[in-house]
Amino acid sequence: MAIDLTKMSRKELTKLRADIDKELIEADERERQEALKAAEQAAAKFGFSLDELSGKGKRRKGKQKRAQSAPKFRNPENPEQTWSGLGRKPQWFHDAIANGVPTEKLEI
Repeated sequence: MAIDLTKMSRKELTKLRADIDKELIEADERERQEALKAAEQAAAKFGFSLDELSGKGKRRKGKQKRAQSAPKFRNPENPEQTWSGLGRKPQWFHDAIANGVPTEKLEI
């Protein structure tokens, strides 16, 4: 079925485009439903539901955040800068140690 688009008016072309867009959306939905049905059948063959396989049925607990640790070290030059002793050492801590300040003097 060939359509000669050159003989169609602008109004007819616009309607044709709208009809084509509508049909494409409906075709996508039909194919999605077919794929979903096939996936459900494949999962059922192995004794699962799609929710179980996709993780929607049971949610795993994510990594829980730790409570913020109390500071154990304080920058003598800027008392607002503290460090809990966990994780990467801050630059001010490295600088103080490099300048000969003992760790004990930095402790709170």
